[in-house]
Amino acid sequence: MPAPAPDSAPSGPRPEDHPDAPPSSSRFQRLDGDAVRRSATTLEHRIASRFPDRTLWEVCREVVALVDEVNAGTGISRRRVRLARGLSRLAVLAVALFLGGAVALAVAELASSPEQTGPLDLLPLLETIINDLVFGGIAVFFLLRIPERMERARVLRILHRLRSLAHVIDMHQLTKVPERLERGSREDGGLDLDRAQLTRYLDYCTEMLSLVGKSAALFAEHTTDGDVLDAVEGIETLTSDMARKVWQKISIIQQLG
Repeated sequence: MPAPAPDSAPSGPRPEDHPDAPPSSSRFQRLDGDAVRRSATTLEHRIASRFPDRTLWEVCREVVALVDEVNAGTGISRRRVRLARGLSRLAVLAVALFLGGAVALAVAELASSPEQTGPLDLLPLLETIINDLVFGGIAVFFLLRIPERMERARVLRILHRLRSLAHVIDMHQLTKVPERLERGSREDGGLDLDRAQLTRYLDYCTEMLSLVGKSAALFAEHTTDGDVLDAVEGIETLTSDMARKVWQKISIIQQLG
């Protein structure tokens, strides 16, 4: 079973993007990126000490590197999104002032000569106001969506790398089948591992898959974006299904013993 992450003290208040987030003083209502990182580092050392001649510990190092990128990028990304949101709001204000000024000038021109203004003269003004409102609304919608699209693109790129890493971990356990235990050495088609070593190797694979899922879940702590949450859920489902298949192999090995 995966080793539980060591307890840690709260790291202090953290700004949140939505008002219904857990309070900063809560330790058990949020996923702590530092704790995930410590668990991944501990697992890397355990694998390197048990199987130093295999590349599984190098895969776990990639997990640690991705967790570091997630933890570092979360704060930087929030600041970048806030900056982009502020700039987009300034642009929205500029658009609103421009549209308001254009409409005000048109109204002032008509008001300067009311005796020469008839009902038909109001139609171009109404058409201008409607066109300005429509195109202004499209521009405002586009500007307000820029920060969200920036954040979504960055997060989805990292989630794609996590998904690829999960498949790499699965490839490491794919050939580790219980039937090859009785074949002896690698030259004979065996695993060059005894029953206890193979069980431990597969157990490490399940722990890494769990950490990949937890790394993806770190993104769900600071966003309500539907596409991001769907991608996180997909990775969690993928790693759970892969880990379930590994545990089936472990059960077969235990039955053989």
